[in-house]
Amino acid sequence: MQRRRLGNSAIVVSDICMGTMTFGSQTNEAEALRILDACFDAGIDFYDTAEGYPVPPDAKWVGRTEDIVGKWLKTKPRDAIILATKVSGPSHVWFRSPKRSGMTALDRRNIMAAVEESLTRLGTDYIDLYQTHWPDHDTPYDEAMEVLDELVRAGKVRINGCSNETSWGLMKSIQAAERLGTVRYQTIQNNFSLNNRRFEDELKQVCRKEGVSLIPYSPIAGGVLSGKYNDGARPEGARFTRYLDMEGRQAEMGRRFVNERSLESTARYAAIAREAGLDPVTMAVAWSKQHDFVASTIVGVSCFDQLEPILAAAEVRLDDETLKAINKVSRDIPYPMG
Repeated sequence: MQRRRLGNSAIVVSDICMGTMTFGSQTNEAEALRILDACFDAGIDFYDTAEGYPVPPDAKWVGRTEDIVGKWLKTKPRDAIILATKVSGPSHVWFRSPKRSGMTALDRRNIMAAVEESLTRLGTDYIDLYQTHWPDHDTPYDEAMEVLDELVRAGKVRINGCSNETSWGLMKSIQAAERLGTVRYQTIQNNFSLNNRRFEDELKQVCRKEGVSLIPYSPIAGGVLSGKYNDGARPEGARFTRYLDMEGRQAEMGRRFVNERSLESTARYAAIAREAGLDPVTMAVAWSKQHDFVASTIVGVSCFDQLEPILAAAEVRLDDETLKAINKVSRDIPYPMG
């Protein structure tokens, strides 16, 4: 397992991070604890959760993921774990956050309430990386940056990051932090995979120029790049099998991830992986890690049996021929997720 620095901070992490968003919904507690133990034994020291997990967002189980992670955290030396969690930002058009009755602006009250609740559920007195979960573009960044700075000064948070942010928003936040003399975002957690390379259009340059690290989520495109949805398959219990049968945001997300073009690109990537002697999942995770603006790739599983090809990516570096073949697919089928 390689290690990389988060932004310009003092924190160095394994280049694979275990995400936990299914723990407590799709993945029961016993299976989640088994997964976490296996990741720790494999050398992963970076774990990501959120106050709004598990998914899909639902008031009946919100916060359960942090409870599970907190229970597991008690079995490990606290300083051996780099723990990341998030405060819910505004819901926008995607979903209504179950936290605080959906009133989740990134203002002082909500951030302070969220951090105290997360510390309690996680059973710890500090969070290594505290992130804003969805941006709040209708509220000046000044208030959020000042509150996040206060949390760092109080010792409750070590560094801060953002999630699902835009180039405009990331630069506005950095500008506010520089003007106010506060802490700034050291990381950005956005969707990035072989099927979704939009981060490379603009945000890549911001990260490189401003010293911000991407910690990408969904490197396997929500499981699509495993090939399990190809040829019209709808695996029982799989996320997008369920989402495509739902309405609203879930159905829209299902169609974004699983469509004719995304399945075509997935099939071509699988052929490249076979030629390279790799599992498609291993290749997808290795590709994500192999970018200079990426610090750690966030992976996720719903069951223990899905771990093996992900962990195998720790020792894989794709050669130039494989990367060239991958880039050709991206040119032939640009933006398969729309």
